[in-house]
Amino acid sequence: MISQKAGSLRKSVSLSFMASAFTHVFVAAALGKAVSPEKMPLRFWSLGLFCALLPDLDVIAFYVGIPYRHMLGHRGFFHSLPFALIVALVAVSLAFRKVPRFSGRWWVLAGYFFAVTASHGVLDAMTSGGYGIAFFSPFDNTRYFLPWRPLVVSPIGVYGFFSRWGWNVITSEFVWIWLPILTLLVVVLLIRRKLRRQPPAVP
Repeated sequence: MISQKAGSLRKSVSLSFMASAFTHVFVAAALGKAVSPEKMPLRFWSLGLFCALLPDLDVIAFYVGIPYRHMLGHRGFFHSLPFALIVALVAVSLAFRKVPRFSGRWWVLAGYFFAVTASHGVLDAMTSGGYGIAFFSPFDNTRYFLPWRPLVVSPIGVYGFFSRWGWNVITSEFVWIWLPILTLLVVVLLIRRKLRRQPPAVP
């Protein structure tokens, strides 16, 4: 009986991570493209995608018996803004050591990794189910949702994902997240391209 429950839990946890992982990764890639006009090294992109998925590390709580509403439970501290700030500072300090600390480029990189990590909790707070996000943990473990929650919460179980419910999840994320971000990204790239083509000012 215990092994059956554990197996069921593993399936549920892996799916709840997978169902929204595509959108988390997409947001990280889009933000990276928006803030990096020049060609960026592979570590920038790989670290950005890693940071976008990192908050779901807290699914380990399900395996070790930590309650969902606990500070270290799912959607707790690892989904918070303080955690995103810590991740951003560590990422820039370790992966971009040659960038002068607190320079303009340093702040852009730190801001990017913060935004990517924090975006995970923001997207989860837009779903229609589960518990809210402890944005201010560990200082305040109150769980929050955004007032606007258009994203369909992911079904539990593999068969549930490959169903009309799973299709609704994909559709809602595409309509409310992918399309708006793609539109904004195209606008940013077009503006950037236009600015590059402008002749330099004559002194």
